[in-house]
Amino acid sequence: MNERQITYDPIYNTVDRDDFDSLIEVERYADRTDAFDEIISATVDHFWDPTDKRYVDFDSEPMDLREQTIMPLDFCIELKTAVADKLDPQQQIRLANQNTRFVLSSILHGEQGALSLSASLTQILRDPGAQEYAANQTREEARHVTGFSRYIGMRWGTPLRSGATLQGLMNEIVKTGAVYKKLVGMQMLIEGLAMGAFATIQRETQDPLLRRLIHFTMSDEAFHHKFGKIWADRTVPKLSEEELEHVETWAAEAFQVLLFNLVNAEQKQEIYREFGLDWQWVRSAILEAFTDEHRRQEMTKNTNIFRVLIKTLLKAGLITDRTRPVYQAWVDMDELSGESDEVAGADVAAAAMEELKLINRGRQKMGSRFRPH
Repeated sequence: MNERQITYDPIYNTVDRDDFDSLIEVERYADRTDAFDEIISATVDHFWDPTDKRYVDFDSEPMDLREQTIMPLDFCIELKTAVADKLDPQQQIRLANQNTRFVLSSILHGEQGALSLSASLTQILRDPGAQEYAANQTREEARHVTGFSRYIGMRWGTPLRSGATLQGLMNEIVKTGAVYKKLVGMQMLIEGLAMGAFATIQRETQDPLLRRLIHFTMSDEAFHHKFGKIWADRTVPKLSEEELEHVETWAAEAFQVLLFNLVNAEQKQEIYREFGLDWQWVRSAILEAFTDEHRRQEMTKNTNIFRVLIKTLLKAGLITDRTRPVYQAWVDMDELSGESDEVAGADVAAAAMEELKLINRGRQKMGSRFRPH
């Protein structure tokens, strides 16, 4: 099966990455969809600049990470296990902050993956409207990379390396020529994880600066999610049974890899070494303290990253009776089916949009260099 062609709407048609000649065919320029015009035109409403203090002032919120934690201590799963018994109070604070550093570093790497993937779409999408949308998302992901790089740099100096699980998935979806893998992998799986994580961090963080950075980031991510939803609405109902099975099986396999490996102890060895902790012992301590039932309980929270991910796939039509048991083991699928399509954090994204409109209106009145396009 040619994976590149698992799509039925011509707006997602592609050309070979090196086939530039196809992009300058005369008739192509007029063959433009209006499916993304609303998202594209809204770009000016949620414009923000992480290097401009009017949006995020990185000099305004100092923190002493020796005494303060960016997230509450109970956000660090290791401190709910026998690991805590091996650490004094200062070490517990440091481990909690290093755990947050790992989470935010993973978000930063995910934003870089989204930037690279969006840029790769601009090279292969044939439709000028779809290509313009991808170019817009590339720009927005680039500012997220800038924002999280600055934040991590200010709080810790450097990010931590990407975990192998996230790195492996991003390599697969950035490099593939299969549009469905790019859109399901990034716009649904990774963006779904990000929206769940952002909603949780934005609500729980004790750092006002991080809350503000995520506040504006979410206003962009809500639109990126819509791009994937448009693909699902236009493509999934038209898939043959064979194609649907192919796509949903890949999504289910990716979900399981993320669920069991994304934030497990093996991914955080770099942190544990600093405290003289063996990662395999830490893993055992976590498994002893937290059973699958604990994990299911966590997934009842509407901002749990894996619950958000499952809901995204379900609402996209990418969970059928074939793969439903994979997810039913962790969440009540009937309950999830009855929930609205609204993505986690949509209310935060909407509030951010309104604030950004006010800031941007003020910039225009002051005659700044900002101009809506």
